[in-house]
Amino acid sequence: MASSDQPPGPTPPTAEGEKVPGKRITAKQIMLDAGAGMLQSLKPVKQVNQHVCTFALYAHDLGRQIETHHFVARLNQDFLQCAVYDTDSTSGRLIGVEYIVSEKIFEALPPEEQKLWHSHAYEIISGLWVNPRVPEIVEKPELENLAKTYGKFWCTWQVDRGDKLPLGVPALMMSPQGVNLGMVRPDLVQKRDDKYNISTDALRASRLEINGPEWINPQADYWKQHGKGFAIDIKQTEMKKITPFP
Repeated sequence: MASSDQPPGPTPPTAEGEKVPGKRITAKQIMLDAGAGMLQSLKPVKQVNQHVCTFALYAHDLGRQIETHHFVARLNQDFLQCAVYDTDSTSGRLIGVEYIVSEKIFEALPPEEQKLWHSHAYEIISGLWVNPRVPEIVEKPELENLAKTYGKFWCTWQVDRGDKLPLGVPALMMSPQGVNLGMVRPDLVQKRDDKYNISTDALRASRLEINGPEWINPQADYWKQHGKGFAIDIKQTEMKKITPFP
């Protein structure tokens, strides 16, 4: 069993109604945080300009599927970075990070690195990728671009197995695909659709004219070609020796 799939160990107890162990936030702490927020720039966080709701599958076990909420910041036209949460509510837990790159950048990556990435064409054209509360006509140009991108998503908190804390090593995630194990469970899709009052089927129909990439590199979505996933394991190793400062 890979370290990324080991069951969680004992964790501190949680209070009733709390997702995470720990005391409730005090009024004093709220005031301190508000004061810090007024004095600090928080520039990287303020670059977040999109909320995307979609789904992700564990690379070592495609049967484990989760709804994800990506808060997206664009560094340039070829590179986006996303903080990934389990929900878009105020109690959302930061469960991972995804990097999204253009075809141009992906094709320049070494083949071994490309195996860790997934394509986005099916996820977008099928209507699974949505920007909640944003009219489809507004997001359509962005979807045209994103359909040709690739992503690498590391999950650091496996909330779907009941972890109360971010335990163990990161798990590599894959995107939904239109074949066998890559299909998202209908109950997950319906739950998401009900929450945002949308129809994935209707979105799929409205996106028929979106052009995906002419060719998807077979190194991406590696499991589709080879039936193999990737999981991180931990091993003990000798520390590198460094010269102490004088």
